[in-house]
This record gives sequence, C-alpha cells and structure tokens, in this order.
Amino acid sequence: MAIREIRKLGDPVLRIISEKVEKIDKKILNIIQDMLDTINSDDYSAVGLAAPQIGISKRIIVVKWDKTGVFINPEIKIIDNEEEEMQEGCLSVYSIACMMKRPKKISVRALSLNNEELNFKAEGMLARIFLHEVDHLDGKLFIDYLDSRKKREVMMKIADINSGAAV
Repeated sequence: MAIREIRKLGDPVLRIISEKVEKIDKKILNIIQDMLDTINSDDYSAVGLAAPQIGISKRIIVVKWDKTGVFINPEIKIIDNEEEEMQEGCLSVYSIACMMKRPKKISVRALSLNNEELNFKAEGMLARIFLHEVDHLDGKLFIDYLDSRKKREVMMKIADINSGAAV
C-alpha cells in the first residue's frame, strides 16, 4: 500500500486518546498494511509503531520483535512493580533516546488481524515495546515520563534538529 510519514512531537494526533477498532474491515486492513509497509521500510528503524504515529487515531499497534505482529485494541496489565531501566527512543521524538524505567513484566490482551483474542505475558524489552506503543494510543509519549531537566535536554535537542544544527 504505502509507506507513511511519521508524525512528530507537536502533531496533535499524538496527544489524542485513540478510538477503539469496532470492526476489522477493508479500511482497517489498509491502515494495518500501511503500518506494516512503514515499519518494514528502509526509511525507519523501529521495533514498534502505533497508528497515531502515521496520523490515524485508532487503537492499532505493530510490534517487530522475533517476528512482526499486529495487535488491535491492546490492553496491558502490569504483573508486578519490578522496573527495569533501559534506553528508549521514538520515531515521533526524532529518534532521540533516553534512559528510562518501565515495568519489567506485563500481560497483554488484544485482537489479532484475524479477529482472534490474544492473551500472553511479555517481559524485558518486549514488555517495554508494548508499554511504549500503547502509550501512543493513550496520547502519551515517553518524554512525558522524564524529569523536567531531562525533558528540557530532549526539547533542546529537538530545537537543534529543527533548526538544522548538528546534534
């Protein structure tokens, strides 16, 4: 179908709570195909993509880990409060990365592309990917979790990128 442009910080679609997918129809399948084309393109290097990142306010994510998976209306529950600190970045935040704590273990419930209910556990990096992508569906970006000093540093880097300065 099409490789879509990634929406960047400041685009209002990234701050909207996405709508639940009521029916997996041709329109939804086309959106999913565009998401797959985008995440698999040479233009972007990513392990996850949420529909709002291509301008669509629907609860759909693509996760590219051992294999690429599509998850519709994903819901996450934190299994325990143990956290893990890792580097995290985002295509919508100009691929800037920061160290960040996230819960280490989660359970995921979602619909598959074939409208089958999925229930599974994820931990470590895979849990982080799901948490990050579902945040996009809730109008949140990873920088929202940073302390004010670190967030200011990120915003200064973005300003440099937008002005054409080297980072």
